[in-house]
Amino acid sequence: MKSQKVGIGLLGMGTVGGGVASLLQINEESIQEKAGAELQLKKILVRDSAKSRRVELPAALFTSEATDILENPEIDLIVELMGGVEPAREYLEKALKSGKYVVTANKDLMARYGTDLLELARQSGGAIFFEGSVGGGIPLVRPLKHCLAANRIDRIMGIINGTTNYILSRMSLEGIEFQDALLEAQEKGFAEADSSNDLEGWDAAYKLVVLSRLAFGCSAGMEDVYVRGINNVTAQDLMHAEKLGYTIKLLAVGERVDGFISLRVFPALLPLKHPLASVYNEFNALFVEGNAVGEVMFYGKGAGAMPTASAVVSDIIDASRCLSYKIEDGLMEVPLKDIPVISGEKMVSSFYLRLQAEDRPGVFASLANAFGDEDVSLDMILQDRSEKGIAEIVLVTHDVREANYFRALQNIKEMPSIRQINGVFRVFGKNKESL
Repeated sequence: MKSQKVGIGLLGMGTVGGGVASLLQINEESIQEKAGAELQLKKILVRDSAKSRRVELPAALFTSEATDILENPEIDLIVELMGGVEPAREYLEKALKSGKYVVTANKDLMARYGTDLLELARQSGGAIFFEGSVGGGIPLVRPLKHCLAANRIDRIMGIINGTTNYILSRMSLEGIEFQDALLEAQEKGFAEADSSNDLEGWDAAYKLVVLSRLAFGCSAGMEDVYVRGINNVTAQDLMHAEKLGYTIKLLAVGERVDGFISLRVFPALLPLKHPLASVYNEFNALFVEGNAVGEVMFYGKGAGAMPTASAVVSDIIDASRCLSYKIEDGLMEVPLKDIPVISGEKMVSSFYLRLQAEDRPGVFASLANAFGDEDVSLDMILQDRSEKGIAEIVLVTHDVREANYFRALQNIKEMPSIRQINGVFRVFGKNKESL
């Protein structure tokens, strides 16, 4: 082992922070051998130093003052596990300006200010590592940066939020409704008390922004991502989807389209035979399509204390090796390009539509005319037995330009015979969008 010592300061000691501290203890010998240095935990920033922790550590390590870490000359590496944007950004900026190395698992921060922090690291001689910010325990940053560097990446597509995938899995496998599945996810610790960030798609969008910078070298931000959540998905939609040979997943999709970039997060029907369709519960997966390697898929637990701690400690090892052997590193050295983002209206998709309509002659003809006027052709139709003169109809279109589809949908909403639009989702795996 090297005689080099690396002092570490932790910002935060929550679920992931506890996992990191635990892993540093459990695998201490092998971690230090791989790091090529003696890793010394110097200080841990917490709100309440008297609070009991699942990892036994000396009381002297805990502090409620950030300056005890940021201005400590014995600390070379700062590990940020606080979450949120502020004051995490302020702390990391101070750390990088002083030339310290930084490890973070903060997806919100990296999506919004990652390019600024990386540039600051470059200017000040520091470095920032962020493997845990996008895939939890799944290695994604290093493969995109190193292993697939010879490729032109044309598409990334995946399930990158464990909370929503758990909910949709339970709804699909057990037929339970959204609220019941959400409650179960919260009881099992897969969902926070306030899960709006997950349910509305923002968590997946943050991760997609970070991944798109690595995959495409683009400078896209959160304002460039089309985001829709799973709040409107029902057990009824999942039942109809299965009849049609599909399931419903919250997908994050980034792709090159005719010189543009498209970044979108949305619930979509996915063919049951597609590998992503069998990704259940809290598991995540990402498909990457490169022009040399073809299609590759990364799969594993995308969240949780120990899976995310695994990624964070891997970054700690890398950062420590860089410090010990004086290796200059940075996980995004290539300058980012301002690649234009394509308007959603110009994208081509297939659509699933579930609606309630009066069960009388001429309704199907009116629907067909509304779609036909906008050059939308129908691929599949399902109709349930009518109750009290109202029928539930499910329609799946062929590929269509999205602007045309939504114009047709607006006209359908205004038809007197249409009582309610219940569900509108994109369909993946047909023609152009098939992987």
